[in-house]
Amino acid sequence: MPKGVVDESPPIRDDYQLALVDGDYFKDKLSPKQFLHIDQSECILCEGCVDICPWKCIHYLSLDAIAEGVNVDHPAEDTQNYGFFVVDEDECTRCALCIDRCPTGVISLGKFAGSLAEQALGLG
Repeated sequence: MPKGVVDESPPIRDDYQLALVDGDYFKDKLSPKQFLHIDQSECILCEGCVDICPWKCIHYLSLDAIAEGVNVDHPAEDTQNYGFFVVDEDECTRCALCIDRCPTGVISLGKFAGSLAEQALGLG
């Protein structure tokens, strides 16, 4: 059934008021986003997490694939390292199926307490 034609536009509001708030105001209102962490030093490379992910947001990159990349930082040579797992955080829904699927328990879901720079410097 076709929709009728509407001639009038919705009203445009211009009565908004901006207010300055202290950064502490948001501490109660917002919670930090959770991130997946894969401890790749203990990973057995079974790729179970890749298979179980319904959103296909976990990817395994072999060192050969990384070597073919352009404008990427190449990892140091490590005889124990065969590749990397990369999580697309924008696509991940934090359903935790990968955590349940991992036979070695190396995948965890956690939050960053501070900024990434603070975490790297051990300040967070």
